[in-house]
Amino acid sequence: MGPLNGIRIIEFAGIGPGPLCGTFLGDMGADVVRIDRAGPGGRTAPGAGSRSRRSVALNLKDPEAIKVALRLIETADGMFEPFRPGVMERLGLGPDVCLARNPKLVYGRMTGWGQDGPLANAAGHDINYIALTGALHAIGTKAAGPIPPLNLIGDFGGGTMLLAFGMVCGLLEAARSGKGQVVDTAMVDGAAMLLGMIYAMKDNGMWTNSREDNMLDGGAHFYGCYATKDAKHISIGSIEPQFYALLREKIGLDDPAFDAQHDKSAWPDLKSKLGAVFVTKTRDEWTSIMEGTDICFAPVLDLDEARVHKHNVARSTFVEVDGLSQPAPAPRFSRTPASVPSGAPEVGAHTTALLQDAGYTSEEINQLRGSGAVA
Repeated sequence: MGPLNGIRIIEFAGIGPGPLCGTFLGDMGADVVRIDRAGPGGRTAPGAGSRSRRSVALNLKDPEAIKVALRLIETADGMFEPFRPGVMERLGLGPDVCLARNPKLVYGRMTGWGQDGPLANAAGHDINYIALTGALHAIGTKAAGPIPPLNLIGDFGGGTMLLAFGMVCGLLEAARSGKGQVVDTAMVDGAAMLLGMIYAMKDNGMWTNSREDNMLDGGAHFYGCYATKDAKHISIGSIEPQFYALLREKIGLDDPAFDAQHDKSAWPDLKSKLGAVFVTKTRDEWTSIMEGTDICFAPVLDLDEARVHKHNVARSTFVEVDGLSQPAPAPRFSRTPASVPSGAPEVGAHTTALLQDAGYTSEEINQLRGSGAVA
């Protein structure tokens, strides 16, 4: 099942953006084989970042385990790793070695800063990568300053999405050329790409470096979130004139001051006036008035509410995996739909089967187990 059926990807276990990339590829039908660390038995925590893959447990400090990893890589179309620059080379699993064993291999690398540059070997997290691109500076309020937008932009937007895109691009090119290559995925690069439109607006004089001073950062009264009578929130995005006119109609904004939609000097006053209107009704009352219209409206839901909203239920946006409600595979394909996600595997659950697939005999597998190279 899925458009990537027949593709095998070796994933070196990590945290955050790497595992979610493995899920994306596995959900789309790829045979994702995660190399976990050999050690005490256990299971990775159930969740969207752990599903739709198989697990083999190797002790990568053991030279025999490195040989096993190379055997597995020989059977793969692609692989990706989440380590700092140089770690895979020191293990004997760098791109030169792996591509010599498998010339068609697409070798993905996931780091925050990239494989080179003055910060390449420094530790970091999402917040640091987006800080360096301007994204963190642009998100926040005048009063509070920059506000971390979860770890969505660097880790998952700039990391997971870019690595998955890069891997599929590499696989398509390798199918034509017969040659593999390295995909250098840096979260700082990906976050910068996600800011492409904002940088263009800045260059064209349509954006300033001041927070809450721009159309999309909470500055505009017609694009933002408002508190309601029950201390919940709603969102509106009435940018286009016809949507803005409908907003005014539905909530009774006959004050002529609202005629100056794009007069930035009027935005603070208009935001205050809108806030005074929205606080007169509950979130559900405003939802009954505006949801489904062209106002560009949605209630601001918490994580529990989102899973049971009627639209998400109708589209099966969430599915049950491991007894938990998790985001469903996306995007959706008409002819080759994504696989039904499998749950998080026990660490090393597929070691024997995968080693047999790679040509190891039962005796060799027992020897590897006895030496601690595999588990």
